[in-house]
Amino acid sequence: MAARSASLGGFEAWSENRAMRSLIDFDDLPQTENAHEFVGADYGEVPFSIILVHSAPGAGPRLHRHPYAEVFVVESGQATFQLGDDEIVVGSGQIVVGPSNVPHGFTNTGRGELRLTAIPGAANFNTEWLSGSDPVWTSKPKR
Repeated sequence: MAARSASLGGFEAWSENRAMRSLIDFDDLPQTENAHEFVGADYGEVPFSIILVHSAPGAGPRLHRHPYAEVFVVESGQATFQLGDDEIVVGSGQIVVGPSNVPHGFTNTGRGELRLTAIPGAANFNTEWLSGSDPVWTSKPKR
Protein backbone atom coordinates (compact mmCIF):
# COMPACT_ATOMS: atom_id res chain seq x y z
CA MET A 1 0.00 0.00 0.00
CA ALA A 2 1.42 3.41 -0.90
CA ALA A 3 2.06 6.09 1.68
CA ARG A 4 -0.69 8.71 1.82
CA SER A 5 -1.20 12.00 3.52
CA ALA A 6 -4.23 14.18 3.89
CA SER A 7 -4.84 17.62 5.27
CA LEU A 8 -7.46 17.75 8.02
CA GLY A 9 -8.02 21.34 9.14
CA GLY A 10 -4.30 22.15 9.00
CA PHE A 11 -3.28 18.78 10.46
CA GLU A 12 -1.12 16.65 8.18
CA ALA A 13 -2.08 13.00 8.61
CA TRP A 14 0.84 10.66 9.16
CA SER A 15 2.14 8.66 6.28
CA GLU A 16 1.58 4.92 6.47
CA ASN A 17 5.28 4.33 7.26
CA ARG A 18 5.17 6.71 10.19
CA ALA A 19 1.91 5.22 11.45
CA MET A 20 3.40 1.72 11.31
CA ARG A 21 6.26 2.88 13.57
CA SER A 22 3.59 4.13 15.97
CA LEU A 23 1.77 0.80 16.07
CA ILE A 24 3.25 -1.67 18.55
CA ASP A 25 2.13 -5.25 19.15
CA PHE A 26 2.06 -6.39 22.80
CA ASP A 27 4.46 -9.20 21.95
CA ASP A 28 7.03 -6.66 20.71
CA LEU A 29 7.15 -5.00 24.15
CA PRO A 30 9.60 -6.05 26.87
CA GLN A 31 7.77 -8.44 29.17
CA THR A 32 8.00 -10.17 32.48
CA GLU A 33 6.03 -13.12 33.79
CA ASN A 34 3.28 -10.72 34.91
CA ALA A 35 3.31 -7.76 32.53
CA HIS A 36 4.11 -6.16 29.19
CA GLU A 37 5.97 -2.84 29.47
CA PHE A 38 5.84 0.17 27.18
CA VAL A 39 8.76 2.43 28.10
CA GLY A 40 8.02 5.86 26.67
CA ALA A 41 11.66 6.84 26.12
CA ASP A 42 12.09 3.87 23.77
CA TYR A 43 9.61 5.44 21.36
CA GLY A 44 10.79 9.01 20.96
CA GLU A 45 9.43 11.86 23.01
CA VAL A 46 6.71 9.96 24.88
CA PRO A 47 6.70 11.45 28.43
CA PHE A 48 5.09 8.47 30.21
CA SER A 49 5.24 4.68 30.28
CA ILE A 50 2.59 1.94 30.51
CA ILE A 51 2.65 -1.42 32.26
CA LEU A 52 -0.02 -3.90 31.18
CA VAL A 53 -0.38 -6.24 34.16
CA HIS A 54 -1.85 -9.73 33.86
CA SER A 55 -1.10 -11.58 37.08
CA ALA A 56 -2.32 -14.68 38.86
CA PRO A 57 -3.77 -14.72 42.39
CA GLY A 58 -1.12 -14.01 45.00
CA ALA A 59 1.20 -12.18 42.60
CA GLY A 60 2.25 -8.55 42.90
CA PRO A 61 5.30 -6.31 43.19
CA ARG A 62 7.05 -5.80 46.52
CA LEU A 63 6.96 -2.44 48.26
CA HIS A 64 8.75 0.22 46.20
CA ARG A 65 8.58 3.90 45.29
CA HIS A 66 9.28 6.23 42.38
CA PRO A 67 10.13 9.96 42.09
CA TYR A 68 6.95 10.38 39.98
CA ALA A 69 3.26 9.63 40.39
CA GLU A 70 1.79 6.38 39.09
CA VAL A 71 -1.84 5.72 38.13
CA PHE A 72 -3.37 2.23 38.18
CA VAL A 73 -6.52 1.45 36.17
CA VAL A 74 -8.05 -1.84 37.32
CA GLU A 75 -9.75 -3.52 34.38
CA SER A 76 -10.67 -6.86 35.95
CA GLY A 77 -10.00 -8.81 39.11
CA GLN A 78 -9.25 -7.61 42.62
CA ALA A 79 -6.08 -6.20 44.15
CA THR A 80 -5.03 -5.05 47.57
CA PHE A 81 -2.84 -1.97 47.33
CA GLN A 82 -0.51 -0.59 49.95
CA LEU A 83 -0.03 3.17 49.61
CA GLY A 84 2.20 4.44 52.40
CA ASP A 85 0.57 3.24 55.63
CA ASP A 86 -2.83 2.68 53.99
CA GLU A 87 -4.15 -0.57 52.56
CA ILE A 88 -7.08 -0.52 50.14
CA VAL A 89 -8.93 -3.25 48.24
CA VAL A 90 -9.92 -2.31 44.71
CA GLY A 91 -11.73 -4.01 41.87
CA SER A 92 -12.80 -3.66 38.26
CA GLY A 93 -13.58 -0.14 37.17
CA GLN A 94 -11.55 1.60 39.87
CA ILE A 95 -8.49 3.85 39.59
CA VAL A 96 -5.74 4.16 42.18
CA VAL A 97 -3.40 7.17 42.23
CA GLY A 98 0.01 6.60 43.80
CA PRO A 99 1.68 9.94 44.61
CA SER A 100 5.39 10.40 43.90
CA ASN A 101 7.81 9.09 46.54
CA VAL A 102 5.06 7.24 48.44
CA PRO A 103 5.89 3.56 49.05
CA HIS A 104 3.42 1.31 47.27
CA GLY A 105 2.78 -2.18 45.99
CA PHE A 106 -0.15 -4.44 45.26
CA THR A 107 -1.14 -8.08 45.38
CA ASN A 108 -3.76 -9.90 43.34
CA THR A 109 -6.14 -10.87 46.15
CA GLY A 110 -8.90 -12.08 43.84
CA ARG A 111 -9.75 -15.58 42.66
CA GLY A 112 -8.79 -15.00 39.03
CA GLU A 113 -6.38 -13.07 36.88
CA LEU A 114 -5.79 -9.41 37.73
CA ARG A 115 -5.66 -7.13 34.71
CA LEU A 116 -4.65 -3.57 35.28
CA THR A 117 -2.87 -0.80 33.45
CA ALA A 118 -0.22 1.07 35.41
CA ILE A 119 0.79 4.47 34.03
CA PRO A 120 4.05 5.75 35.54
CA GLY A 121 4.41 9.48 35.00
CA ALA A 122 7.87 9.15 33.46
CA ALA A 123 9.46 8.15 30.17
CA ASN A 124 11.84 5.73 31.96
CA PHE A 125 11.38 3.54 35.02
CA ASN A 126 13.13 4.68 38.19
CA THR A 127 12.23 2.22 40.95
CA GLU A 128 13.62 2.02 44.46
CA TRP A 129 12.80 -1.40 45.93
CA LEU A 130 12.27 -0.95 49.67
CA SER A 131 12.33 -4.56 50.85
CA GLY A 132 14.97 -5.99 48.53
CA SER A 133 14.91 -6.25 44.78
CA ASP A 134 12.02 -8.06 43.14
CA PRO A 135 13.41 -9.97 40.13
CA VAL A 136 9.96 -11.14 38.98
CA TRP A 137 8.69 -7.55 38.72
CA THR A 138 11.90 -5.72 37.80
CA SER A 139 11.74 -4.27 34.29
CA LYS A 140 13.74 -6.02 31.62
CA PRO A 141 15.76 -4.09 29.00
CA LYS A 142 14.18 -3.62 25.58
CA ARG A 143 14.93 -6.50 23.21
